[in-house]
Amino acid sequence: MVATGAASSFFPVTASLPDSGGNKLGGGQANIGGLKSKPASSGGLQVKANAQAPPKINGTKVSTSVDNFKYEDLLPSSQSSKTFINQLPDWSMLLAAITTIFLAAEKQWMMLDWKPRRSDMLIDPFGIGKIVQDGLVFSENFSIRSYEIGADRTASIDTIMNHLQETALNHVKIVGLLGDGFGSTPEMCKKNLIWVVARMQVAVDRYPTWGDVVHVETWVSASGKNGMRRDWLLRDYNTGEVLTRASSVWVMMNKHTRKLSKIPEEVREEIGSFFVESAPILEEDDRKLNKLDDSTADYIRSGLSPRWSDLDVNQHVNNVKYIGWILESAPQAILESHELCGMTMEYRRECGKDSVLQSLTAVSDADVGNLAQSGHIECKHLLRLEDGAEIVRARTKWRPKRVNNFDFANQVPAGST
Repeated sequence: MVATGAASSFFPVTASLPDSGGNKLGGGQANIGGLKSKPASSGGLQVKANAQAPPKINGTKVSTSVDNFKYEDLLPSSQSSKTFINQLPDWSMLLAAITTIFLAAEKQWMMLDWKPRRSDMLIDPFGIGKIVQDGLVFSENFSIRSYEIGADRTASIDTIMNHLQETALNHVKIVGLLGDGFGSTPEMCKKNLIWVVARMQVAVDRYPTWGDVVHVETWVSASGKNGMRRDWLLRDYNTGEVLTRASSVWVMMNKHTRKLSKIPEEVREEIGSFFVESAPILEEDDRKLNKLDDSTADYIRSGLSPRWSDLDVNQHVNNVKYIGWILESAPQAILESHELCGMTMEYRRECGKDSVLQSLTAVSDADVGNLAQSGHIECKHLLRLEDGAEIVRARTKWRPKRVNNFDFANQVPAGST
């Protein structure tokens, strides 16, 4: 039907169309735009204006051009019944046909089932990312924004961790396992279960800068009987250079009782087919993270409390926020002369919007007063509530900063603020 309409727009139909009174167009009278048409005795059509009194100026009749207007003046002398305009395609019909085709195609596209259909490469319909490698690895690209870089003109560790977390959640979303909770599957939502991170290990080889595009890949594996491991690999999109590697272990918690839970069989059936049998992307640093206290810590920062924006949809502090709190007690000299290159964290307890925390740091085997001559530095950290309950234990590794865009590392140009 659409094809017929399109064809008729290019090849005019010669047969006359009947009007409502049984007459044919051109064979009877028709009122078009205030003009009346009637058969002319000479075989053509003479067109006159609707009957109106002739206009007068100072009492004298004035004739108008419409009074003497003849329709045959517009027609070719050889053929008065067909005009040049009639020979042109009906562009409105062609446009309608094209629009109909596109609307039909769009309707069929929107009605497609978005569930993954290919296992080698499944494209995300919303443009978020894609599933690759037999449907087991999710990849996504991020552009480093100007507000994501710090004083060193590179992306902060918080930016890196936020991109890793975003990729993990988009992975769960695109494979159809995102329920009503923050990363919870439909069966987990029925049982009031949520995922919480128990351990995180990160190694940063190089920080991206403003305008860089990074490519993040993530996948999940089993961790023991009741845990899940998620790994990430962050590369430079243009060069393929590995920038960051990270590995984490997650366990389930009842969001009402706040107690850890075993993985129910229904949930295991949901997520089991997405597990990859692979070793962790980072060799596990299994050294024990010793507890710090007031006597063993070199630096203590008190009075830390979460803001409303620090809470996630599960009403507890987002795990990326803990990293910033840990570094609050790191000595300024280290932050200025070194950059974070490795981190291991053990999450022991969550904290809510009314919590008040303390950050403790101890610097191992380094002369803080002479860091310019120091190589790699290692620090131990503790984040705790004011009543002493532990939130996070951590260990960080630091390397001397590379020479940046200034004449030499860490020198700020005169007059800058």
